[in-house]
Formats: sequence, C-alpha cells, structure tokens
Amino acid sequence: MSGNEKTSPSKESKDSKTNNMQRWYLWIFLAALAGLFALAIATREPVNTIPYSEFLAELETCEEDAESCKFTEVSWDNVTGTVQGLDAEGLVVAESTGFTENPSQFEEKATAAGLPYSPKTRVGAWWESLIIFLPLFLIFGFIIWLSRRQQSQMGGIMSIGRSRAKTYSSERPGTSFDDVAGYDNVKKEITEVVDFLKHPKKFAEIGARIPKGVLLVGPPGTGKTLIARAVAGEAGVPFLSVTGSDFMEMFVGVGASRVRDLFNEARKMGSAIIFVDEIDSIGRKRGAGLGGGHDEREQTLNQMLAEMDGFEATEGIVMMAATNRPDILDPALLRPGRFDRQVVVPLPELEDRKKILGVHIKNKKMANDVDVDVIARGTPGMSGADLANLVNEAALFAVRGGQTQVTAENFDQARDRVIMGVKRDSLVMNEDERRMTAYHEAGHALCAALLPDYDPLHKVTIIPTGMALGVTMTLPEEDKHSIRKSQAENMIVMMLGGRNAESLVFGVVSSGAGDDLQKATGMARRMVTEWGMSEKVGPMAFGSNGPVFLGDDMMQSKEYSDDLARVIDEEIQNVLNTQEERCRKLLTDNRAALNGVAEALLATETVTGAEVDEIIASTTGTAS
Repeated sequence: MSGNEKTSPSKESKDSKTNNMQRWYLWIFLAALAGLFALAIATREPVNTIPYSEFLAELETCEEDAESCKFTEVSWDNVTGTVQGLDAEGLVVAESTGFTENPSQFEEKATAAGLPYSPKTRVGAWWESLIIFLPLFLIFGFIIWLSRRQQSQMGGIMSIGRSRAKTYSSERPGTSFDDVAGYDNVKKEITEVVDFLKHPKKFAEIGARIPKGVLLVGPPGTGKTLIARAVAGEAGVPFLSVTGSDFMEMFVGVGASRVRDLFNEARKMGSAIIFVDEIDSIGRKRGAGLGGGHDEREQTLNQMLAEMDGFEATEGIVMMAATNRPDILDPALLRPGRFDRQVVVPLPELEDRKKILGVHIKNKKMANDVDVDVIARGTPGMSGADLANLVNEAALFAVRGGQTQVTAENFDQARDRVIMGVKRDSLVMNEDERRMTAYHEAGHALCAALLPDYDPLHKVTIIPTGMALGVTMTLPEEDKHSIRKSQAENMIVMMLGGRNAESLVFGVVSSGAGDDLQKATGMARRMVTEWGMSEKVGPMAFGSNGPVFLGDDMMQSKEYSDDLARVIDEEIQNVLNTQEERCRKLLTDNRAALNGVAEALLATETVTGAEVDEIIASTTGTAS
C-alpha cells in the first residue's frame, strides 16, 4: 500500500562506501604488484649460462679463428663479476660468472681475439627499484590504515549522541493519501496539517495556530506509520522517521542528546515532519511503576517536552507520533501545546476492509468466484496488516494446491488458519471422543442457528484445529459497535451449547467446555459489573481498565463492600444459570436436529451453515 520510499545518504551508507573504497584500494595494489612481477619475468631474456673456463676457451677459439667466433663484443660487470658475449645484434650469446676484480686474463684474450672489450657497472631497472622499496610502501600503508581506523572509532564514539532518524526527502516521490485505502475520516481530520505545511502564510495572516503535535492512536497494524508518511508526501516536506527505542542507549544522557540533534536537524530543513513511532517506549508516565522510574527514559522525555515547547507553530515543524497505548503516556506529553490533538485510527470498518482488500489483491491473480464483499464481511476486527496476511495466506494455499488462480475456497482456508489455527490432521481421536466432540460442536451450531438476532452460522467442523478439537464459526453480516442485553445473553447461550449437548446426550460433561465456560463467565461478569445489565446491582460500573504493570492499581482499595461483592457474585451466577436453562430447553426441544447435525459431522467432519439449516428444517418441518 505504500509508495516508493528513498532515504538520503546517512552515516551508515557513508561508512559502507568508505569500506568498499578501501577494499578496491587493496585489490588495485595487489594487481599492480602482480603486474611488476609479470613485467620482470617478461623482460628477462633467456641467456645461455656456461662455466667461466668454457667462456675463456671460446675466446681462444675467436683468437685462432675469427670466422667461427660467436661473439662480436664482450662485456664484464664489475659489480657481480658477470661476463657476457654479445653478437652483432647486441644479444647475449653466452654468459658466465667471473671475478669482481678486473680479470687480466680475460682482457688479454679478448684483446688478442680482436673483440671490443667494455667493462661496465650494471644499473638496475626502474621496476627493480620499486620492488626494493616495496616493504617501505607496505609499512607506510599499514600506518595510514591504522590511523584512519582509530579516527573512525573515535568518530563513532563521538557521534553516539547523533540522531538516528531516517530522512525521506521531499524531492523524491513518496506516499500520498491515495496509497492509504479507507480511513476517509482520519484523512479529513489531518488534512489541515497538510494545508498548514503547504500554505503557512495563510494561517499566519489570520493568527491561527496549528497543533504542534498530532498523536495517532490505534491498535497495531492499522497503518498509523503509513498515514504519517502520507501527510509528509501530501505536504511535500521532508519526513524524519524515528522509533522510540532509538533514543535509548546504555549511556546516560544519550537519549536527550539524540532528541536535541533530531530537532536541530528538523530546524535546518525549514518545514518538516518529525514522526516518532512507538512513542510509549519513552513517553511513559514519570514516577509510575514498582521500584521507581528509569532515569534515562525520564531524561529523554524531559528533553522532548522542552524541545516541543522550544519551537513556535509558525516554524513549519509538526511532530507526529503513533502508539497503541495512549493510557500510559505522561500527561505533560498530551497537554495543549505539545500533542494537543489525538487522531484515532481504529480497526477498519466494512467499507474500509473492502478498499484495503482491493489494494492487496490488485496484483494477484483472482478467480471469478472471489467476492471482496464476502471476504470483508467475514473478517470483522481484522486490521490492515491482518488483511494483507489473509490475502497472502490465500495465495499460498493456491500455490500448494497447484492452482493458477486464487479462489474463494483458498480465502476460506486462509481465514480458518488465521482465526482458528493450523489443522492438526495427524491427531487421531478414538470413536467415543470423536462422537462426544461431534455432539459438542452440534450443540454450538444448533444454538447459533436457532437463536434470534444472532450472527449467521458459517460452518462447523470436528477437524482438530489449533488447540481445539472442533470449531463452530459464525459470519456476521455487519460490524457491531455495541451489544444489547439480549445479544449478550444469546452469546452466553451459544457458548454453553457444547456443554449442555454433552450433558443431554451422554449424561456427563467433559473438559472440552473449559474455554467456553471462561468466555461465558467473562461475558456475564462484564454484564453485571461494567454494562449495568443487572437489576440488583443497578447502573454501577466496577473494575479498572488501567495497566497493572504501572503500579497504579496495585495498592488501591476495593471499590465496593463485601455485601455488594456477594450480590455481584450471585448476579453473575444467576445470569449463567438462567442462560444455561434456556440453552438446555432449546437443545431438548430440537433433539432430532441435534442428532442430525452430529451424525452429519461424524460422516463428513465439516458441515456448512446452509446444511445445518436444511437439517433443522427437515426435522422440525419449518425453515430455521
């Protein structure tokens, strides 16, 4: 869903460039050294080396018979004592090692033969001089490399307080609101931030003050970071992105130093957006929690508060942050003048999910039976990240099945895996366990199908999935934002359907209803203590949703007396007992349908909601 994102060269990229250049220098030096040796071997002429006595005998031959003489000239090297005989073309015909002092016998024989005699002192070639000085070059190069390495290490230590923010330049194409599917209300709410960054003079002329900070609040995976980048892309200003953990370091004061450097860097850019992801890691309430606060984190937070007060709204710097825990942020961070605006980024609604799914399936091959409306309706409570994972899982199922297109069945398989877990095909149940599981799931399915104002039954299966031996799945037709008392009671009846089916058919109950009982008890407790759905307790709410790890709730006294606590327990028990009686009566009155659904599960292991409706209609004589 995001657009092209390119960052400006950072310190890390510069360091990698330096390392690459150093590697190239080493290879160039080794190649030059190899070239010198190859040149030395190539320029050396092949020479016929003979003993010195034989060389003298050859000179005697030249004295006796000049025509048969191989030499036209002889030379002697007073450094090495080498004597050479050269032909008319100046090439060495024969070579020998004589004496370093002038050999009178050699000179006499050469003179007697009438050959030119040329003593000389040999001078080495230029490449031989380079080889002689090679160790000095190596030592000098090692000293330079060592000094640069020490400088880079010192530079790394000195730059530990530098900001680690990634800069997204406004000159390169970035993310825009078109890349964010859905969330039209969120876009409208932060459009004025974009207008301010584009046209700051318009706001300054009338005296309007734009919020300094915008806090994006929402569950994980809802696209808060993407929305912040879209604001920068729409406004056409640089975007500095950093996470809260980037400020934390083992050295005290480093976080505050990085905050100062971050704001100084933003001021140099003129108009810019500073985005801090997961700000709750450094913005947590000061002085909260058992054992006191963390000094380094509190110093970092204090510096951030001071920096946000230090720049004016007309400077063109807007700070944005994202968190999924606004309840643990320090109140000073949320006051007007700092993060004075909170934008809620909720889980996507039905229409938003359709748009998000449309973005993710755009570049994938979809079969004609894939209906985005059906998929969106069956994924309530899923975030944008969950929907992206769902589409990818469906594509993986299609690949495993050897298909060339993703079908609706693949999306059903993907949804089952994401919601319920992986099917445990290797788990083998005995016949009694399998039969009890079938009636357990049939009880859930029958209650879901027969209860009024309940989500339509999608399917029921006794294939072990995840941690469950069977699963009953309903598919809501629309998103629900509140729960009525009758709906909450129906949910408890459906949760108790498996337990009561086991008790009705087998006369016993099993541990398979453990998770159902926990959910039913939790629902009943919320009805009594939070939602005011008990006549005896009345319109009162108890309990705190605050995070226990902050230490705020550890030493608080109870909010109600022991007598009221007994009334609350009695009301919770009364709710559960009443709904269990409803559930048992519903299953007793439709015992034939219960047997029919259970037998269908034993035969096929998976039964759809439509098939359950047919079984109910065939046993009762009326459509469900």
